Amino acid sequence: MAILPVLFALNGFANELPDLGDVSRATMSAHQERELGLKIMSEIRADSSYMEDAEITDYLASLGNRLILGSNEAHPNQEFEFFALRDPTINAFALPGGFMGFNSGLILAAESESELAGVMAHEIAHVTQKHLARMIASQKYSMLTSLAAAALAILAARTNSQAGQAILVASQARQIQSQLDFTRDHEKEADRIGFNILVSAGFDPHGMSDFFEHMQKATRFYENGAPAYLRTHPITYARIADIENRIHDMPYRQVLDSMNFRMVQAKLRASIDEPADAIRHFDSVLRDRRYTNETVERYGLINALLRGRDYLRADKELERLYDTLQPDAVDEALENHHLGTSIQIERKAPPSHAMIETLAARVKLAGGQTEDALDIYQAALQIFPHHRALIYDYADALLRHRGADKALKFVSRQLQLTPNDIRLYKLQAQSYAALGNVMAAHRAQAEVYSRQGNYHAAVEQLQIALQNSDDDFYHNSSVEARLKELRELAADQDKKK
Repeated sequence: MAILPVLFALNGFANELPDLGDVSRATMSAHQERELGLKIMSEIRADSSYMEDAEITDYLASLGNRLILGSNEAHPNQEFEFFALRDPTINAFALPGGFMGFNSGLILAAESESELAGVMAHEIAHVTQKHLARMIASQKYSMLTSLAAAALAILAARTNSQAGQAILVASQARQIQSQLDFTRDHEKEADRIGFNILVSAGFDPHGMSDFFEHMQKATRFYENGAPAYLRTHPITYARIADIENRIHDMPYRQVLDSMNFRMVQAKLRASIDEPADAIRHFDSVLRDRRYTNETVERYGLINALLRGRDYLRADKELERLYDTLQPDAVDEALENHHLGTSIQIERKAPPSHAMIETLAARVKLAGGQTEDALDIYQAALQIFPHHRALIYDYADALLRHRGADKALKFVSRQLQLTPNDIRLYKLQAQSYAALGNVMAAHRAQAEVYSRQGNYHAAVEQLQIALQNSDDDFYHNSSVEARLKELRELAADQDKKK
């Protein structure tokens, strides 16, 4: 069963639902939507299919932000968060509060970046028009109970080996989902607005219709019916024709895929298949020269070799990867990070791409070449200072190989730049714990929970922190003030249940 395929899909044909009118008539506040989304996300993050991969998450966020900034649809205060799930089914969904999930199967099924952008633009349109929020409100659900409980049920069904239990849960989910399906008018509106978002962001306008057409054609090859995306996102030929009509009078514009898109696909393919299968796949593609970009395929091969623990070959392949880099690829990587092409770093290979530098450091660490790895991290961070995977990996490497004090200083500086980064707070908590500062470790962990919407757990962490007080008046006062804030948030959350 695909994760959340029926309850939270944003498309359908339930014509019995009333017309909810314009966006301004939504009866859920933005705060209520966000709280509900955080509640459901806490369960999704705990599921094994949730991909806590900074590079894949950042790519989806970058693509989503490009679409959002290129349109006038999103409210200035509307929050969005994009994430990936390790699930081979072709599906995507959105949750209240602007959370959007994309299955790995869908990302890999996209034949171009514009196709993936077309799916994302359609989902963004559902969010900006508040389709789901208005339908939840119209059904008068107790928002923090019924839907969150249903999310738990769906997640349980994916991991429960007892077929009877899974069938029962799926039946309950279908009953709830039948009340939350979108009308044809909602789908048409999301197509229209999503198409405009796609074009405004500079993507190929054929991206949306091309992906829909591929899904339609794919149904004949599936023994168990349509792909999950078609079951939760019903597509008619009339809808495809309507999109094509919008394209008809537009001038042709070639839109090339970004290096990031292809590298994310290669990384997913390397991380989802069995390591031996992935290695054979990339070896075959490279041997037969069945590729459009050798760099991307060698990048995928090295990721697969790391998973297969063939560190010696991974190191050898790294040199071959650098040999494939051309000046135009270097320029694109630097341009993507808003840097000038004149920047150079002192290393055997030229500055390449943040994802390649991160992989190179991981190869060196895995092979026991700690000093080389740290050198790569330090040099790469000068060129790609905002690449989160580099930041997280370097902090972890410092913690394991250079001491918690150095790791703590680095993480604390990064938190000044991105004060809501959950992963950095986790690393900060680990650093404090390694240094024996129990109070500070629990305080940092409280910030992890609070940013995940788990206010009760955050309160508990701060209570433990006070029990381990360092008798510093300033520290104690600061913890007590934060504890008061979190208790109020927890009480407010309880009132909505």
